[in-house]
Amino acid sequence: MDELFSEVFKESEIFANREVLSQHHIPQTLLFREKQIDAIVKVLTPSLRGERGRNLFLYGKTGTGKTSCMLNIIGKIKELPISKSRISYINCRIYNSRYRVFYKLMSDHLPMYAKRGHGITEIYERLINWVEEDGKILIVVLDEVDMVKDLDDMIYTLTRSNSDIKSGGVTIVGISNNISFKDELDPRSLSTLYENELVFPPYNSNELSAILKDRAAAGFKEGRIDQEAINLAAAIAARESGDARLALKIISVAGELAESKKAKSVTAEDVSQAAKSAEEDIAYELLNTLPEHEKLVIYAVAILTMQGSKYKRLIEGTDTYIFSGEVYSRYASLAQSMEKEFKTTRWYRKCIIDLEMQGIVSTYESGKGIRGHTKLIKLVYPADKIKATVEKSLFKEEMV
Repeated sequence: MDELFSEVFKESEIFANREVLSQHHIPQTLLFREKQIDAIVKVLTPSLRGERGRNLFLYGKTGTGKTSCMLNIIGKIKELPISKSRISYINCRIYNSRYRVFYKLMSDHLPMYAKRGHGITEIYERLINWVEEDGKILIVVLDEVDMVKDLDDMIYTLTRSNSDIKSGGVTIVGISNNISFKDELDPRSLSTLYENELVFPPYNSNELSAILKDRAAAGFKEGRIDQEAINLAAAIAARESGDARLALKIISVAGELAESKKAKSVTAEDVSQAAKSAEEDIAYELLNTLPEHEKLVIYAVAILTMQGSKYKRLIEGTDTYIFSGEVYSRYASLAQSMEKEFKTTRWYRKCIIDLEMQGIVSTYESGKGIRGHTKLIKLVYPADKIKATVEKSLFKEEMV
């Protein structure tokens, strides 16, 4: 075998199953989410029986188990011997318009008709007829639902379909990191929603430690990672945001570091070294999941940080902070330059709170030394990297 590829087929001394450590792996049992799973199943029970049920919205910060819980439940629903429902999971980062959502539904359930050229009206009517054939309930799971560009139209069409369906119905499960996204819906869309809401809390350090220990038992070879390293990774992730994805990323990267230096096991030192790059990777992944206008706000903060605030010398020690009013003005200017209507100041205040909750920015309330009372904003990660990441994501979307 060529020496160039000798390492490719060499058995790992550290990992037993890397996939188990991936954020995309869905365990059979999700620790510390039993209550949430029970609550979801309870809401969906009428739909599974073939009755019209209530819609459900799941909220929570990134890495709190929303998607994992829902995919775990979907897997179990598909194993049911008898069910009067059909279910579709739709990633709205990919299927980010009403047409694409309905096309995905057609592909899942009526693949013989799923070809380009059908208009939204024809797709809609075929799906309605399919539901009515035997009075089934179609459960539509919309992950990152706030990423849909024509969200009002999509929500309105899905919910109003129950008025057109004579036998059967449609149930919506929406998943979002942003608990206030519905505030931006048109009143006509809101009026058709009749839903339950479930908020997923961040994991604490002890919970993350138990989750990592469970995954590490299958992901690493025996004795290759010690409890001290696991506890440190859990503590770092809990301190940042309670994000299980971050915790898993840290121990996975730490394992790769240990493997690269041919160490016998993963140590706390490896975890410390892995934490910084893992945190940045997760942060940049998170940026790509943000709605367009939140990206524009972050972009405005990054630009102003690199240029320097007009008021940066007013308070000692706050030179890396930017005035909230400056950020809003720059955001509004950016939106207008892209021929988009900028959001209200009320929305903007909620946006900053949400971005701080997700660990992308930190804020500081001005006090003595500044005229009036205002909020100062600071990026948690390097401004140049944030700017480049948002540009790749935001302006790529503009070209689509």
